[in-house]
Amino acid sequence: MKKLLSLGVVALFIGMTAMTLSGSQDGDVRDSIRERCIGAWRLVWLEEEGADGKIHRADCTGLLVYTRDGHMSVQVMYRSPQAGTNAAPVQYAQGGYEASFGTYKIDERAHNFTYHVEGALVRALIGKDLVRVYDFSGKQLIMKSYSPNEHWRVAWEHY
Repeated sequence: MKKLLSLGVVALFIGMTAMTLSGSQDGDVRDSIRERCIGAWRLVWLEEEGADGKIHRADCTGLLVYTRDGHMSVQVMYRSPQAGTNAAPVQYAQGGYEASFGTYKIDERAHNFTYHVEGALVRALIGKDLVRVYDFSGKQLIMKSYSPNEHWRVAWEHY
């Protein structure tokens, strides 16, 4: 009987250890996604809807920064000064320049993150929570708006 009880305790311990380890692996995955985002990213391409309703690649350059403590900043400069004033329902750029900073939270299960804008060139964005869907493709971080009314995608690569 003692052997049977001992085996039961050992089996229970192994089961609890396995559950704890599998739970910590989920945390490790979340941490690795966050860690993968940390740092400076350069803009590779940006696709957006033009005034004609068609998607095109914008002629621009940019920088995206994620910090370990949950802050982010983004800047995009359209090379043509009149660019960045497309027909999109939400205006992010002014005078061909987009700049904002704030905090972010990653929801790995939903494959998105929420960007809380604390400051922006376009002041109407300040205080808003912007949800962004993300995916990784090779070395690139691909993002788009969660909103079905916004038709843009952007790719970033680590410096």
